[in-house]
Amino acid sequence: MSAPVFVVATERLVAGRVTVDGPEGRHAATVTRTGVGELVSLTDGLSRYGDGVVVAVDRDRLEVEVEAVVVEPAPQPRFVVVQALPKGDRGEVAVETMTEVGVDVVVPWAAARCVTRWRDARGDKALARWRTTAWSAGKQSRRARFPEVTGLASTANVTARLAGAATPVVLHEAASEALVGLSVAETGDVVVVVGPEGGLTGEELAEFAAAGAGVYRLGDTVLRTSTAGTAALAVLMARTRWR
Repeated sequence: MSAPVFVVATERLVAGRVTVDGPEGRHAATVTRTGVGELVSLTDGLSRYGDGVVVAVDRDRLEVEVEAVVVEPAPQPRFVVVQALPKGDRGEVAVETMTEVGVDVVVPWAAARCVTRWRDARGDKALARWRTTAWSAGKQSRRARFPEVTGLASTANVTARLAGAATPVVLHEAASEALVGLSVAETGDVVVVVGPEGGLTGEELAEFAAAGAGVYRLGDTVLRTSTAGTAALAVLMARTRWR
């Protein structure tokens, strides 16, 4: 069984005695009931991590003796998934599974055919849920670097990301080329665009193609928008960082 992961601030995560308090400390002491002598992993979610032994427990804090702190280098290539807004809680499902697979940046996108719209306070709450999901999934999958979830992007924003990408990809079920055959750059951003349930418009496809993006299909079946990004990441990870 893997050691539980708790998040602490960067400036606190050093070799030696580390205090885990606040919400993380309360969760560790009262929910997971972590005890003295147990092994735990600490991370700042930005790149630093260290394993340690619990040496003291209070009702809302742990004291952990950390042997060493490691700084994980930024992975290459960097995987960015542009995720069109799904309905209901499927956005959180997409963020959770993409985080587990290894996504580095998730970009929520207001595509033309999205049924869901993020407006005002409702949009702020939805974005906060995506970010909380990425944080929780980062802990669960024992990542030292949690993915960034950006603010809501427009189609113009997405086009600019594709234009600056080392490997710009648009997923489409009618594409003639398979994603599994794509040659992926070893460095830079791999940007993957996942459209909405209603599909991409002709205008969006033309704009993305003009920015240099290639259009690819995953397979012979049509995936939901909430699962397509995760499947695409798995294909691309197998060709790059999972080797």
